[in-house]
Amino acid sequence: MDTGGLICTPFTSSDTADDVLRGIDLTGVRAIVTGASSGLGIETARALAAAGAEVTLAVRNTTAGDAVAETIGRSTGGIRPHVVRLDLADRASITRFVDAWGGPLHLLINNAGVVTGGLERTPEGWELQFATNHLGHFALATGLHHALARGAADRDGARIVSVSSTAHMRSGIDFDDLHFQRRDYDPQIAYAQSKTANSLFAVEATRRWAGDGIVANAVNPGGVATGLQRNFTREQRASLDAAEAAGVFTYKAVEQGAATSVVAAVAPEFAHSGGHYLDDAQEAYTVPNDADLAQHPHGVKEWALDPVTARRLWAVSADLLRV
Repeated sequence: MDTGGLICTPFTSSDTADDVLRGIDLTGVRAIVTGASSGLGIETARALAAAGAEVTLAVRNTTAGDAVAETIGRSTGGIRPHVVRLDLADRASITRFVDAWGGPLHLLINNAGVVTGGLERTPEGWELQFATNHLGHFALATGLHHALARGAADRDGARIVSVSSTAHMRSGIDFDDLHFQRRDYDPQIAYAQSKTANSLFAVEATRRWAGDGIVANAVNPGGVATGLQRNFTREQRASLDAAEAAGVFTYKAVEQGAATSVVAAVAPEFAHSGGHYLDDAQEAYTVPNDADLAQHPHGVKEWALDPVTARRLWAVSADLLRV
C-alpha cells in the first residue's frame, strides 16, 4: 500500500461537520447538496447553512425538502435553504434543474444515493444504482460546469464533493456489461460499481476542470445508519452485519459521517487539489485491487483512482447521456 505524501488534516473520525466548520465564514458561498432530505444530506446542508452558505436542497421529494429547509432555517438562525426538485434517474429533471440555475456555484455536494434490493432499470434500460449514483450526478455536474467556473473565478476556486463508499472495494467498472444485461444481478456489486464510478468521476473532473479552478474529491463517510439502508434485502443486511463484526467499520453519528464531506468542501488542504479519495477526514492510502477489505477498511483500491479508467468512464458516460 502507498501511504507516502498523503494529504492530512487536523480532523479525525470523531470530529463532526460543525467541528470542521468552526471559525469558517461561508457568507456568499452558494452550495447545492443532492439528497438533502434525509441522513447525511440533511446534516451536510445544515452545517454549511449554519456557517453562512446559501444552500440549495436538491431533492426528489420537495415536501420532505421543505420540512428540512424549515428546520434548518430555524435551527441555524440563518437564511432558509432553497428547495428544488431533482430526480437523478430522470434526465429531464436534471435538465430542468440545470436550466433553472442562475449565477455562480461554489460547492456541489453530490451526496444522493440509492440502494436497491433487486434489479431495477430506468426507462433507458440502465441499471438504476449506476444511473442514479453515477450517471445522474455526472449529468448534473457537467450541466453546471459553467456555473462552477463562474464560482471559481469569484472566490478563488470551486469544489465538487463526490460521496463514495467503502463498498467501492467490492467492484471495479465492468465496461462490457455496465447495466447487467448479461451477468447475474447482484445488488451489492451494482452498488459497488456505482461507488467506484463516483471516485473515478472526481479523478477525471479534476483533470479536465482544474484549469477552470474546479477540483473534485471523493469521500467515504463511513458507517452511518441512514435511509439508504431501507431497501436492503435480508442478504444485504447480513453482509453489513458481518462487515461490522469483522471490524470493517464502526457506526458513526450522522454528524461525524458528514464531516468528511465538509472537509472536502472547505478544508484549505483541498482548496486546489483534487482527484483524491478521503476517509475519516484524511486522504486515504491506496491498496492493490486484490487487497482484502477487512484488512484495509480505510484504503482505496487502485481501480477507483486509475486515470486511464477515469477517462474511459467519462467518455462512456458522456456518450450514454449525449453531453
